[in-house]
Amino acid sequence: MTTLPQQTDRKLGLVIDLDTCVGCHACVISCKGWNTENYGAPLSDQDAYGGDPSGTFLNRVHSYEVQPEAGAAQLVHFPKSCLHCEDAPCVTVCPTGASYKRVEDGIVLVNESDCIGCGLCAWACPYGAREMDQAAGVMKKCTLCVDRIYNENLPEEDRQPACVRTCPAGARHFGDLGDPDSAVSQLVAERGGLDLMPEQGTKPVNKYLPPRPRDTLGPPQGEIDVLAPFLAPVDEGPKGFLGWLDRTLEKL
Repeated sequence: MTTLPQQTDRKLGLVIDLDTCVGCHACVISCKGWNTENYGAPLSDQDAYGGDPSGTFLNRVHSYEVQPEAGAAQLVHFPKSCLHCEDAPCVTVCPTGASYKRVEDGIVLVNESDCIGCGLCAWACPYGAREMDQAAGVMKKCTLCVDRIYNENLPEEDRQPACVRTCPAGARHFGDLGDPDSAVSQLVAERGGLDLMPEQGTKPVNKYLPPRPRDTLGPPQGEIDVLAPFLAPVDEGPKGFLGWLDRTLEKL
């Protein structure tokens, strides 16, 4: 079985803002594109345009209708990929050592040349973040685009995971969550970032920012409606016959 490092130098991970994610799946497509066209182990598809298509994706977006105790119902888009847990059960169950956690940055990876496709890591992961590639016969997962973030041939602004670089809503953030002064750590502190399923004890590095309460019919007491200057005034004059008579007399 594979052992986990007692500690890592950094904790690279994602912070996903559920309040601003619009469910466009741009992150899913960019992840698939980068790992299929650029990474050394392509993500296969089987019968992609047939009656029973299947394929390997390292990032997926699920959508849920949520009904709060107070307020209107809302649609929450929930991106999901590997959370690069500190206490990653997918690593400790691996019989060949193919699944491992890096000491230098905390990223969980799979050495595909050592993977035998037994599926134990997928069984152990409580988040369903690993997928068996049917063509390659090995397990694949999010790598945080390790081939991008350290690639000095790329411009500085492109040294981020493909999903982060692509997100049009700015809902995905990348950085060192082990550094309390990093931008992602401060964002988590300000917005009350949450662990996914903390009861599992895996200590996920990735964090989720909860959605804010949605607007009600009117602004709360003391707040300013920023759209008010652009809205047409409400006609509170007389209606019906009296309204017609009033408008007619105004023309005289």
